[in-house]
Amino acid sequence: MPKYHVEKSITIQADPITVFNVIANYGQWTVWSPWLIAEPTAKVTVSDNPNSVGSTYAWVGDCTGEGKLTHKVLEPGKKIEDELCFIKPFKSVCCTAFYLSSESSGTKVSWHMDGSMPWFMFWMIPMMKTFIGMDYSRGLRMLKELIETGTINSKVEVHGKQAAKKFKMLGIASQCPVESVGASMEEAFKKARQEFKQHGLPVDGKMVSVYTRFRMGEGVFEYISGFIVPENTPVPANSNLKEWAMVAPNAFKVTHVGPYYHLGNGWSVANQLVRHKKLKQHSCGTYEVYVTTPPETPDNELMTEIYLPLK
Repeated sequence: MPKYHVEKSITIQADPITVFNVIANYGQWTVWSPWLIAEPTAKVTVSDNPNSVGSTYAWVGDCTGEGKLTHKVLEPGKKIEDELCFIKPFKSVCCTAFYLSSESSGTKVSWHMDGSMPWFMFWMIPMMKTFIGMDYSRGLRMLKELIETGTINSKVEVHGKQAAKKFKMLGIASQCPVESVGASMEEAFKKARQEFKQHGLPVDGKMVSVYTRFRMGEGVFEYISGFIVPENTPVPANSNLKEWAMVAPNAFKVTHVGPYYHLGNGWSVANQLVRHKKLKQHSCGTYEVYVTTPPETPDNELMTEIYLPLK
């Protein structure tokens, strides 16, 4: 059967034993799990000995499915090896592991998964690697913040399906890998402001980023970042600005409160719920509206609305 490997890393400002103790304790996984944020009501069962070989972490949920993790190898300050058994929506067994190494700035944590797919589903491996990698990156960021600060500044409010507000925006079109979307969009907004100033356009409209395409196999976003403008605003001649308009009748909305590096949590919740509810997405794209922005608003209070246009 075709095999796949996923690996993501992060550096945490803490010693290896401290990091190990948090990861090895299944009782703390509900705090930083990148999957439960989409379904906090999922039933989680942790064994009485949550941080020893043979300990188990099992979950059952409508959206998150069903499965179980079991500690197989625990080497304090060095590594954690687990067996991951998925039961629903499909059965499979994977090997997951955390490898820890000491660095001058703290502890490098590498999260691995090794698994396989039936031969007739080999074409799904690139997409699976992308999505699992995105989940691992989200989880590691939450783990880092939990260990370093004692809390996770990421809250998601689900508004659900609602009538969509039509609008038009002008911005800079670009593309980037998932891992560099923050820095890439910051540069796109900088260029958009320059273009607006050069052509005498007001920048008092809300900031918005539209994801026009996600090349899943490559893990690359294509997007437009800019500002909402009046509907009768033309695209200036000889400019680098691109136009996008919201044309779908409805949209699925969630709001994320917290730093932009946790925005993936909001998107994960929205996408999982839309799939679970079997809602059909519109082909125009998806977008996020920055209700509050830095430096006026502290990172932990930043509010971003996420919309998945629906047919």
